Amino acid sequence: MTTHDTVRPMPGPARREMPGLLRQLVGDRLALMTSAARQYGDAVRIRIGPKTLYFFNHPEHAKRVLADHAANYHKGIGLQQAKRALGDGLLTSEGALWQKQRKVIQPAFQARRIAKQAGIVAEEAGKLVARLRTFEGGGPVDVVKEMTGLTLGVLGRTLLDADLGALTGLGEAFEAVQDQAMFEMVTMGTVPMWVPLPHQLRFRRARQTLQQAVDQLVADRVARGGDLAEGEDALARLVLSTRAEPDPRVGVQRMRDELTTLLLAGHETTASTLGWTLYLVDRHPEVRERLHAEAVEVLGDRLPEYQDLHRLTYTMRVVEEVMRLYPPVWILPRQAQADDEVGGYRVPAGADVLICPYTLHRHPEFWDAPEQFRPDRFDPEHSGGRPRYAYIPFGAGPRFCVGNSLGLMEAVFTIALLSRELRLSLVPGYRVVAEPMLSLRVRGGLPMTAHPVS
Repeated sequence: MTTHDTVRPMPGPARREMPGLLRQLVGDRLALMTSAARQYGDAVRIRIGPKTLYFFNHPEHAKRVLADHAANYHKGIGLQQAKRALGDGLLTSEGALWQKQRKVIQPAFQARRIAKQAGIVAEEAGKLVARLRTFEGGGPVDVVKEMTGLTLGVLGRTLLDADLGALTGLGEAFEAVQDQAMFEMVTMGTVPMWVPLPHQLRFRRARQTLQQAVDQLVADRVARGGDLAEGEDALARLVLSTRAEPDPRVGVQRMRDELTTLLLAGHETTASTLGWTLYLVDRHPEVRERLHAEAVEVLGDRLPEYQDLHRLTYTMRVVEEVMRLYPPVWILPRQAQADDEVGGYRVPAGADVLICPYTLHRHPEFWDAPEQFRPDRFDPEHSGGRPRYAYIPFGAGPRFCVGNSLGLMEAVFTIALLSRELRLSLVPGYRVVAEPMLSLRVRGGLPMTAHPVS
């Protein structure tokens, strides 16, 4: 309940600053959020065009919105409009439909099943290392593209019981989907889909490509025969669930929406994290040396096993620190369904609320030297007393990322194997820029050269 006699006026930029805010929304969203937090504090009201955004940047605020009162906060600006790009998959759906989808997909991510997939993850990471070794002493390779290939391979084998390498055009299609989703966000859904802008035409082609891909995945899964009810993979569970829809057309569309979302979310975030990890490790030779030493000590010359997750402690800290600086999901937009009060500030029904892990993870009150890359800050001896919601790379509350365990295992195994075998160096002079799309990725790829570990 909102107690109007206790709420405070919420600070924020004046209306005359709106043109500059609009430019930042289009061109530099990270700068927009960072400058707002730095200038106005932990609660900021930002008026942009027809919208007023309520930006909260404190662990207690995140707890209130994402966990304690999660039912009052549905997916918000950006993700609402992204439904035109992604449909009603797990990322964008709400209420009973979301609960149904989560119930269907959750068993595929159970700890017992993820542990059984460790061998597959290690095999795919080993194949990646072998591919990159072919570039030793040669020209640069886009490691973001290679990480995307890795994560799609893992996704296909672990969750879909399918070879995604047989499907063509997925990477380009997902690029077009992300472009469209962010266009919907910055234009706030005001541009009709039928307007023949180049990127909208590209998106239409991409959506058709993805629909054909997921239809082929389903057809192949069914054609293999066997009892789908005995399948533990996500694809089998989705086939059975959507078949139960009274209207077959609704079932087909649900299948397309949910598989498209799973394909996008299941590979994009981990690929982004791996790209940022390789970039930061290259900039910090002392980190690279410690990673190499740990991989040699723990793994020797073998592939990692599930139990190694608890032994590769420094590698895990490196990945955690990367996700602090470059959280895979950089912003969590919500929309208030009823009046609320957050941190002493009134949030009216219908308000667009933003929780930004990117700025929360750099909050100087909770992080010492927040702009510096310091993996040891995640050593248990150094992390005591930090608020639980100061670090939310996978979100929080009921909508906590269902694939977090698989993604962490994939990142740790891959970085361990790469650190043991190779030294990857950024091409001199290449400018690395963060691009805040649905995930926080490296804009334009990451060209690196491969060298044997000396």
